[in-house]
Amino acid sequence: MKADIHPDYHEIKVVMTDGSEYTTRSTYGKPGDVLKLEIDSKSHPAWTGQHRIVDSGGQVARFNKRFAGLGI
Repeated sequence: MKADIHPDYHEIKVVMTDGSEYTTRSTYGKPGDVLKLEIDSKSHPAWTGQHRIVDSGGQVARFNKRFAGLGI
């Protein structure tokens, strides 16, 4: 292997959506950084089977406000 071409591989803490946390090794951030997940296997509809609308940046609210008068 060539020297000095590989990224720094260190330990970080990952915090799941339910608050549980674990330590893993990654190239993310700096040693000791915390990676807080917004969606993981405990909350994603693909694994839970429940559909949930994730409103990022108010897009769903803006859509509902714009098309509220269309009533189906």
